[in-house]
Amino acid sequence: MTIVVMDGPTASALAQILPLLLLTLILELRRTALHRRVSRILFGAFFVVFGVIETVLVLSIDGELYPFQWGDLLSAITIFGLLAMILAISFIEPRDS
Repeated sequence: MTIVVMDGPTASALAQILPLLLLTLILELRRTALHRRVSRILFGAFFVVFGVIETVLVLSIDGELYPFQWGDLLSAITIFGLLAMILAISFIEPRDS
């Protein structure tokens, strides 16, 4: 059984573009201090959803979501872990000097 979400080139392009957009969003949230007004639960839910989407895209790079290659799975887990670290760091407030 083969599960296809989207073609490989599209998944590859989105897997590269979406993290850059996420980084831009985080920087703008910090710059405008909007991250203080948004609930941590909502912020965390957004990161989890983004992480799941990014994981599916990375697993789909070869054109199939399932069966996946082990290298794709390791890459997806690494990206999900890095997104979790970004989420944790984004909650840290800078110290007053």
